[in-house]
Amino acid sequence: MNFAIYQSSHQGGRKYNQDCVAHAYNDQALLLILADGMGGHSHGELAAQITIKTYMQAFSEEAKPQIREPEAFLSRVMHKAHAAIVQFAQDQNLAGNPGTTCVAALIQNGQACWAHAGDSRVYLLRDNKVAAVTHDHSVVQQWADLGFISEEQMKTHPDRHRITNCLGGEGDMFFVETQPEKILHQGDVLLLCSDGLWGPLRPDEITASLMDRDKPLPGALEKLMKLSLEREGMHADNTTAVAMRWGDAEDAHDVDEPVFEALYPS
Repeated sequence: MNFAIYQSSHQGGRKYNQDCVAHAYNDQALLLILADGMGGHSHGELAAQITIKTYMQAFSEEAKPQIREPEAFLSRVMHKAHAAIVQFAQDQNLAGNPGTTCVAALIQNGQACWAHAGDSRVYLLRDNKVAAVTHDHSVVQQWADLGFISEEQMKTHPDRHRITNCLGGEGDMFFVETQPEKILHQGDVLLLCSDGLWGPLRPDEITASLMDRDKPLPGALEKLMKLSLEREGMHADNTTAVAMRWGDAEDAHDVDEPVFEALYPS
């Protein structure tokens, strides 16, 4: 497979960084995962870590060398991570369950599919525009769907951090939304990011930076991270993302053993 990949996480103006991000690949499959631990829930950073580790373990066990039924895999493993978070809370006698959003994407056979819960997003960028983006599970997204507020107002609304679905959520409300496999085109970019990144940015700013094929991916993503953090200043949220640029122009990743790279809260 030929692709470029880069992941990064910044604490922003928060006391702690509760975001986690990771990717894993062999010579036929590539997995991307991001989890935004929820500050309003006790031990949100642990929920994010449990989620990342659950996906990495599942990839290690099932990518032989490809994952069977990719869309079902992403959903099943996210449900497994949710159950592990709930069990952790019970084992530790916590007053409430830790919570985290999650986005995960799997690429193989030149196709990508993804799954999410919460308001962390997956963007598919193509031809200098957003070709697809996940639908947030949040109060402000529901209001925007009903026409009460605009997409732009979602970004500054005082309730913008109120999530309606997350891993570790109480009761039977948790669910996973999936996107069936899409064929990737040369130069496509897949971006997984927390709301700390996408919230302060316009879609055209995201595409302009990441779709520039003459710009190395690490510099392009860090430029977006810096812009997002500067706009929010001392109020900046944890800001985390992993970006993958697909195509023959990128380096080949032919490996004998699977590669695992993760960034956990410091």
